[in-house]
Amino acid sequence: MLTAAVVALTAVAVALSLPWWLPGRVVALRVRLFARINGDEGIPVPGETVGVDRFLEVYSHPAAGGRSEGAVLSDLFWYWLAPGPHVHQEHLEAGERYDAVARATRGFLSVPRADAEELTRRSVAAALDGVGRGGTVRLRDLMMPVWAAFYYELVFGEPCPREARDLIVGNADDVVTALKCCGLRHMDRRHRLTRYLAGRLDDVRRPLPEGLSDEERSFYLQGTFFNTAVVQMSEAMAHLLMVLARHPETQEQARTGDDRVLDQVMAETMRLYPLFGVAHRITTGDIEVDERTTIPAGSVLCFNYPEFHHAGIEEPDRFDPGRFAPSRRREGGAAPHHIPFGVAANRPCPAWRLAPITMRVAVREVLRRYALATSASHTRSLPNRGPCLLVPRTPPAAGRAHRAALPAMWARDRFEDVWRSLVQLVLGTRMVRDARRQRLCARHFHPERF
Repeated sequence: MLTAAVVALTAVAVALSLPWWLPGRVVALRVRLFARINGDEGIPVPGETVGVDRFLEVYSHPAAGGRSEGAVLSDLFWYWLAPGPHVHQEHLEAGERYDAVARATRGFLSVPRADAEELTRRSVAAALDGVGRGGTVRLRDLMMPVWAAFYYELVFGEPCPREARDLIVGNADDVVTALKCCGLRHMDRRHRLTRYLAGRLDDVRRPLPEGLSDEERSFYLQGTFFNTAVVQMSEAMAHLLMVLARHPETQEQARTGDDRVLDQVMAETMRLYPLFGVAHRITTGDIEVDERTTIPAGSVLCFNYPEFHHAGIEEPDRFDPGRFAPSRRREGGAAPHHIPFGVAANRPCPAWRLAPITMRVAVREVLRRYALATSASHTRSLPNRGPCLLVPRTPPAAGRAHRAALPAMWARDRFEDVWRSLVQLVLGTRMVRDARRQRLCARHFHPERF
């Protein structure tokens, strides 16, 4: 009897300990498996070949602009971003087609500030009206309908109908869920949006890229606005709101302070949680790093944003918006390495101007209605989608009942992490192998080989 009790207690103890050791080991195993399947490809930057001090120089080099052709990693990203990765602005090679696509994107994003702010308010208000009295939400899920409605109206010049919003959210959620290896991709969901957009090409408010077929123009709209824009803005807002939920004093400062305070919070959030982990580029010519080191043409450079953002500052993992205060900048205490939107010399994010404007408005609209609280973990990849409590600001007493849910949120998040890490291992391995089998990028550039 005693032995059985000891065994039972030991099993319970092991089960309770899983969240503290199993996810990290599973993630490490997944990284090794991915590397084995994809092969030993890529020069890490910063790293032994290119230090932190030469990161921007190499990143900005004209020969560091190759996007897809020649990298095994491209097959994986094309797989995740399908359909139409061959016209996705992020993955197009330099040339007339890229110029036409980039020009069209700039046209859509050239919105007067007042119009962008008003559209953001309406989009956020509509999403929050559906939340009502608050409670537990996943911030990424909360934000997706916001940006689906925003970018639909930006593209078509009219309010987003429920049918279109559901198609956009379904598509964007499927893309980001597959990217994080939390689920397999479902091409039927993505193709439904493609078909919808194909029927609306005559209704867009700005000229579409020249030189593309109608199918490619549908892919362009889907990839640029309803994949990348919706996913990235939803992720960025989830990170920002999670930060505020974890730092109540900063949350109050952001709610009552001016835009300069909020801008510092946004900058520090994007330093700690850059939307890109590693971006790969293929060199189109030799790059001379120094007298002894030359990176040959055809090399794959893997630029590590988190590592670059952490370099050169004290306590880089600590959240400190004051790093970006003007006084700290003058004293040299600010973060010296910070490129949340890329660099001007190598295709910066086309929404570098619009994104901060709309994020400020979205944050203020959320904080006007709710106080935020969370006990969930917050990582750069955010596979838990940002669990958070929305506590109505009126009446104040309502907050006490909601906050009682925080211990349950903490426990659920920790044990979800165990299951999720195993799911990511299995599904991620399957998708990496499938991407290697399909070779979407390689087949596009060298169909004669297949």
